[in-house]
Amino acid sequence: MKALVKFGTDDGDVEIREVSAPVLEPGHVLVRARAVGVCGSDIHMWRNRQSWEVALPVILGHETAGVIEQVADDVTGWAVGDRVVCETAASICGECALCRTGRYNLCPHRQGYGAIRDGAFGELLLAEPRVLHHIPEGVSFEQAALTEPFAVAYNALVERATIRPGDTVVIQGAGAIGALSMMIARLQGAGQIIVLGTPVDSGRLATLREIGADHTVDITQQDPSELLATLGDGLGADLVVDATGVSRALAQSLELVRPLGTIVKVGWGPEPLGFSLDPLVAKAVTLHGSFSHTWTTWERVLGLFATGTLDTTAVLGGVYPLSEWERAFDDMEAGRNIKSVMTMPE
Repeated sequence: MKALVKFGTDDGDVEIREVSAPVLEPGHVLVRARAVGVCGSDIHMWRNRQSWEVALPVILGHETAGVIEQVADDVTGWAVGDRVVCETAASICGECALCRTGRYNLCPHRQGYGAIRDGAFGELLLAEPRVLHHIPEGVSFEQAALTEPFAVAYNALVERATIRPGDTVVIQGAGAIGALSMMIARLQGAGQIIVLGTPVDSGRLATLREIGADHTVDITQQDPSELLATLGDGLGADLVVDATGVSRALAQSLELVRPLGTIVKVGWGPEPLGFSLDPLVAKAVTLHGSFSHTWTTWERVLGLFATGTLDTTAVLGGVYPLSEWERAFDDMEAGRNIKSVMTMPE
């Protein structure tokens, strides 16, 4: 089968290759991928700027929507033809305290699709039934492929941090996770939402103003702390969401958050901090890390898709065939859209 493979450790070491299709194993199903979202982490791996372990060569792609093609004899509850989305934890130990308490996203033995285990930028994906969710009627494959990034935002803003109606929320980063975090913050009742970006984000910031951001700031042109000083009591943001993947953004978070406020860090970045964390102490700030998601998160997001409460069309910037993967990646990297989704060969 054809698949998009990261094969080396240099910038650009990604290409479409002919690879062996996965073989059905006991306790598994084979999913024929129909639409797969491009994640910022895929772009990081394209540029070899990732800060996590990668097994080479590996098929990229972990935001998967498709159809079950084969079901092992010992699997029940799933049938050929079922429309499904797949969680990203391809393998977990199932025995550690985190797995046993439902926090398998943090299992120390977790192996993720598109990094350690072959992902879905190909034709077939081998999956355990525990990672599957039915796609609701009326939700397209392209829409369903956005379940995973919305689950990331939901985990960060609902399950990790807390937003109270009327809160001032700052979101650092206008990429996919920043945009989806803005949409979740609006659902949570945020009063003022400010999204920060750079010149490459000009188009994305304009889109976010149209779909719910109260203010957008190009941080190369304006100091966001000056804007925050004019809002409410002027003490800063109740919640800052770091969706940038840039380590120095945390220093800005500490400037923008109010005393007793909260920071939730979603973005990954390999750079050292290089600054003091004393403001975290001086302001008595709560700092949350937020990683991945669990079964409940996915079900909640799919339910919001089914009712139309979350509208994916506003952030779905382009749908591309696998053969045009480089354009799909480049359009996201260059800021020409918020989210790219690729369709797989049938």
